[in-house]
Amino acid sequence: MKRVKLIVFLILVAFASCDKDTDSYRSVGIITGMDGTMCGCCGGWIIYIDDVRYLIDSMPKKSNLDLQKETFPLTVQLDWQLINSSCPLLRIDVLRIRKD
Repeated sequence: MKRVKLIVFLILVAFASCDKDTDSYRSVGIITGMDGTMCGCCGGWIIYIDDVRYLIDSMPKKSNLDLQKETFPLTVQLDWQLINSSCPLLRIDVLRIRKD
């Protein structure tokens, strides 16, 4: 009987540790609003990560963040990757994001 209880306990612990929201994120960023500059490489949402300015074109499909309805500045946690582009402005692809 002790063995069965131990197995059930271990299974419950394994399921509890699988929650994605408890995973750590790569970075903390501050979204300051929309970039309204009129140029070929401009546009998108402005985010600062480690004091570096990046632009975001869109949120991930699984995100429940609607930037049109948020108040800025907005602190977020996110996973991201730099987009290779011929543009001199730094753009990122947001893989995962949540409000901090």
